[in-house]
Amino acid sequence: QLQASGGGLVQAGESLRLSCAASARTFSRYSMGWFRQAPGKEREFVTAIGWSGISTRYADSVKGRFTISRDNAKNTVYLQMNSLKPEDTAVYYCAAHYGLQYGSRLDDYDYWGQGTQVTVSS
Repeated sequence: QLQASGGGLVQAGESLRLSCAASARTFSRYSMGWFRQAPGKEREFVTAIGWSGISTRYADSVKGRFTISRDNAKNTVYLQMNSLKPEDTAVYYCAAHYGLQYGSRLDDYDYWGQGTQVTVSS
């Protein structure tokens, strides 16, 4: 089970940190990802992280602004979002895959959280 939190309403240029808490005992064996879905659009990849937290990948639209990290002792993955833009407005979902691959496709992931709303005003 994945529980995302930390969303909210911010102004452009501000920051937010999302958290995703997992209930799995073997959390450290899950690759984790963040996706987002804006109104009227398909869900899209944002970022992903491998087991150890060293390997990461990002969508071009968030590179240099967003940072994914994880704390395996706390069974939690984080998404630090800086310099937010109105186009970052979306529901953000965390996802988990039991395995080494930290992909960018929806079907790379086995489990999904419920989503948390991020709204960036201009």
